[in-house]
Amino acid sequence: MENIIARTINLEKVYSPGQHNEVKALKGVTTEFRAGEFVAVIGPSGSGKSTFMHLLGALDRPTKGDVEIAGKLLSQLKDNGQADLRAKELGFIFQGFNLLSTLTALENVILAGDYAGLPAKITATRARELLTEVGLTERFDHTPAELSGGEQQRVAIARSLMNDGRLILADEPTGELDTKNSEAIVELLRDLVRKKQKTIVMVTHNEDLTRFCDRVIKIVDGKLA
Repeated sequence: MENIIARTINLEKVYSPGQHNEVKALKGVTTEFRAGEFVAVIGPSGSGKSTFMHLLGALDRPTKGDVEIAGKLLSQLKDNGQADLRAKELGFIFQGFNLLSTLTALENVILAGDYAGLPAKITATRARELLTEVGLTERFDHTPAELSGGEQQRVAIARSLMNDGRLILADEPTGELDTKNSEAIVELLRDLVRKKQKTIVMVTHNEDLTRFCDRVIKIVDGKLA
């Protein structure tokens, strides 16, 4: 049981509960994720994939059920406790990169270290190391506008690793990239799983990319298919 990094327990999410337009986005999803595992989450549009990721990432609270991350049940944590867990145990990679346009690649990654509470004297060194690992040695001082989409996503990957958390959530990380860059990014994620023993959960609409993953979870109409 020690290698279980995260699990969801009978997870339900209802939007506008009790109202005429009530939407049951998730209907009792129970699953678990192990250390060093690269898992794809697929399903049709509106199936509940993004809701699942938001709940798994402690970005929203379920209507019923629970999420356990690094041995901690989210239901037992207050908002500041969940924020602390996100800062120390989770990394996030988004479809739109979510980089600050006025900061360089290096500064964007350093900022994640500040958020995680890392000592200032090591954040710059660690940020340079991570950007080098993702192939951006020559791009430290470039702003997002000076980077390609693939390069921006590499900065975002480096940023997600800054706190050395065990679970990384990637929500459509290749959604704005062409086929070549999409495959390069997912291969990079797979290599990070193997090298750093991270657990990566990736929501994707591109089922072709699931060949790089260890396991595939399919959500249909709010349930595991």
